[in-house]
Amino acid sequence: MPESATELSPLAERLVSGDKRALARAITLIESDDPAGWDLVREVFPLTGKARITGFTGPPGVGKSTLIGALTAELRKEDRQVAVLSIDPSSPFTQGALLGDRIRLSEHFLDKGVFIRSMASRGALGGLSEAALQAALVMDASGKDDVLVETVGVGQGEIDIVDHADTIVLALMPGSGDSIQALKAGVMEIPDVIVVNKADHPMTDTMIREVRGALSLSHQPGEWRVPILRTEAARGEGIEELAAKVAEHRAFIEQAGTLADRRARNLRSEVLGIATARLRRRLEATIHDDPAVADLLERVVNRELDPSTAAAQLLEGEIDV
Repeated sequence: MPESATELSPLAERLVSGDKRALARAITLIESDDPAGWDLVREVFPLTGKARITGFTGPPGVGKSTLIGALTAELRKEDRQVAVLSIDPSSPFTQGALLGDRIRLSEHFLDKGVFIRSMASRGALGGLSEAALQAALVMDASGKDDVLVETVGVGQGEIDIVDHADTIVLALMPGSGDSIQALKAGVMEIPDVIVVNKADHPMTDTMIREVRGALSLSHQPGEWRVPILRTEAARGEGIEELAAKVAEHRAFIEQAGTLADRRARNLRSEVLGIATARLRRRLEATIHDDPAVADLLERVVNRELDPSTAAAQLLEGEIDV
């Protein structure tokens, strides 16, 4: 572990000193899968673990991006350094943004205490999240107090970065079929804070009753009681309470001693997730390059070998990958 910034490479030294251009450069290297990016992550990793990581998830259209924008403004009132990582292609941080959202977020782009970065999903599985996880690490290393991560949604097949947060916020919207499906999918086990956004909707009370009912089935005495908040993110209503609950949850898991356990679990999951994504890419590459693998798959296609046995042969090294 580096004992001082003087032992770091020039880019890493600029990064840990809070240089926004160095942070942007670091994420570009990571996103483009440049070996220099992975070297940089390796170098600054011992300096991470200080930021409060908050993940936001929920069905598309629920207003996660607007919620994050409003929370960023609230955190800046406390003079906290904030980084935002959005991997939702419908986010107002990307080209698909509505003009109104851009106007609401313009103050953050000009704020030296805020760093905003978007990553287009491109429909990729594994690779995007692999890069996003590393991007969150370098944001942490750069001295940010809060890293706010917006994910595409719940139930994703990819390595979901929300599983690597200290606090998870689930955003729902009343009157939305997607939100009801989220409830039915059992995602009530995921969040630490639930936000019902666009709460001026006439179905808000009904949704809150449904959510509270779902939560009551899984709550155990002594555990964190998940709060259900009403917000109007576009108008900044309920955001102060959201910021308070995020801070309260962090204090709760620190006092209970579960923050370290949660981070240990998350890091183990990250290692396994990255290894799984890389192994899949390596296996896919061998389909074209290794005649033995191509022959194995052809035998499956011809019903001469079942998929489970073929997979076992790959994993057991009978086919060299």
